[in-house]
Amino acid sequence: MEPRKAQAQWQGSLAQGQGMLQTSSGLFSGPYSSESRFGVGEGTNPEELLGAAHAGCYSMALTHALEEAGFTPESVWTVAEVTLDSAKEGFAITKIHLQTQAKVAEIGSSQFQTMAETVKETCPVSQALNSVPITLQATAIPPTVPTSS
Repeated sequence: MEPRKAQAQWQGSLAQGQGMLQTSSGLFSGPYSSESRFGVGEGTNPEELLGAAHAGCYSMALTHALEEAGFTPESVWTVAEVTLDSAKEGFAITKIHLQTQAKVAEIGSSQFQTMAETVKETCPVSQALNSVPITLQATAIPPTVPTSS
C-alpha cells in the first residue's frame, strides 16, 4: 500500500498564528489556530482529525470483524472523543473514548461486546495510539425490519 500523507502549514506565533491542514487526496483542507485547538475558535485541530481517523478506522475494522464472523452489518457508526490536557511537558492526549453503534442482525450482546473490545485493541489507528488509554461504549442495534403493507 502507498503511504498516506497529510501536511500542515503554520505561520506566526503560537498564540496569534494560524495554519492550514491538508490531506494529499485534496479532499480535506482546513484552517486551524491556537483558538480552534485550545478554545472554541473556528477551524479544526489535530485532535479532531485524529478522532476522525480513529472513528473511521474503528468502524471499518468492526465491519470487517463482523463479516469475518458471519454477520452482515447494516451500518456501523462511531464517535471518537479525543481529550487534550495540560501535562508536565506542555500538552498531551490523555484519553480517547470511542462510542459505537452497529446495526447488525442476530448477534448476541455478549458476542458483540467481545468483538467490539477486540477491535478496539487491534484496529490500526488504535495500535498506533497504544500509549493513550482508549475506552469504548458499544451498542448493537437490531436492523429495521420493513413491514408489509
